Amino acid sequence: MARGRGGIWASVSQTAVAKIFVMGLSGVLGIFTSRMIIEHFGSGAYAQYGLLTSLPALLPFADLGIAAVVINAIAGSDDPKRDLQVRRSIVTAFRILTVSGAVIMLVAILITVLDLWPAILGNGLAPDGGSVAAFLCLATFGLVLPMTVGQRILIGVGKTSTQVATQAIAAPAIFLGVWLFVVTGFDGGSFVAVLSYAASGVVAAVCLVLAARSIRPQVWQAMKEVPKLRSAPGVPAFALAWPMVVQMIALPIAMQTDRLLLSHLTTGPELAQYNLATQLFGLVIQTIGAAGLALWPIYAKARSAKRVESPLVPTLWFLGGGLALAVVLAAISPWIAGFVSDGEITLGWPILVSYVVFVALQAAKYPVGMYMTDAKGLQFQVLPILFMVPLNLGLSWVLIPVLGAAGPIVGSAVAVAICQVVPNLWYVQRDLARRRRLATEAEPVDVAR
Repeated sequence: MARGRGGIWASVSQTAVAKIFVMGLSGVLGIFTSRMIIEHFGSGAYAQYGLLTSLPALLPFADLGIAAVVINAIAGSDDPKRDLQVRRSIVTAFRILTVSGAVIMLVAILITVLDLWPAILGNGLAPDGGSVAAFLCLATFGLVLPMTVGQRILIGVGKTSTQVATQAIAAPAIFLGVWLFVVTGFDGGSFVAVLSYAASGVVAAVCLVLAARSIRPQVWQAMKEVPKLRSAPGVPAFALAWPMVVQMIALPIAMQTDRLLLSHLTTGPELAQYNLATQLFGLVIQTIGAAGLALWPIYAKARSAKRVESPLVPTLWFLGGGLALAVVLAAISPWIAGFVSDGEITLGWPILVSYVVFVALQAAKYPVGMYMTDAKGLQFQVLPILFMVPLNLGLSWVLIPVLGAAGPIVGSAVAVAICQVVPNLWYVQRDLARRRRLATEAEPVDVAR
């Protein structure tokens, strides 16, 4: 069924409202959680907390691109509760994520046995317990990974707002865990990041249950068929998965290595400043990202129905909304930073202005990115993103000594503009023209003319 503009923006706005609620709850509790960590365990523990909780951002390729297969299969189906292709897609997802999770756990064990965590994570890792905490974080991530199929299913059936709302569980769970550390006198400053991974596991489990109910009985049947390799074949996933995997490997290297560079290139307060600024502006980026994700099933369904749905107007709205939210947050960030850190961490204008520009560019790329989720669109994005890796790393390396914590943010903003926003807009305009031409050619000829 075609969705009009009202339906599109209803889906986006519902997701945005859900994310704003989660963001507000997470932001308030995150501020108090950060304050507890800094007050009771020190700024060093807070720096390591930010470093370890960023590890999943370095491993988004862990799902090996299966998200695109599941979301596109469900969004393009007329009856996902009975569609055999949908169930086979879910079976494939479970199998791939189970293997991927097991490999990640084995890698975590190997790194720990060889004592490589300090070399990998740099000066931000605490010498007492930091390596054990890093192992527990990565092992928990691998254990939870297969359950994240539920989140993909919810997005595919158009329940992105529900998927986002479940994230409200995480912040209270983390706050409660840190509070228990404090009141019990447990010297767990090195292990507070593990609480974040445990909370993510709870969220994934809830999403899986909700997803199973939304397309009952597909998920439960798929789980039974996972070990039946011969009688229950999966689906070909390569065409959609490989460009997703390449992007998922390249993007974290390009965009999420900032903390590692700061940890290796600085010895002052820069890492703590970056952590706090990223925590604050990350709330806005997450809201924009969640709202943008709601567009994926809409464009996938439009493709399945041979209907042209342009992302150009949503791009302007996202750009304006992202810029407005970032400016407001930048205006109040100095006060928030002073409260969170009790005056220990200050955020100057270079890092604030850099983040405003970065947020606006991130917002602009989402609608066109969600439009480009078919095989051709995903494959087009590979080369620009591969070029983005050396560009962003090189800019960050050069700018950190000059701008400090703002350096990698400036580098990321420039890289996003050159390697994502501009080329993706060019591709979308050409693809829209092609689809409109094909739609016109397919229209029946009026013989009366």
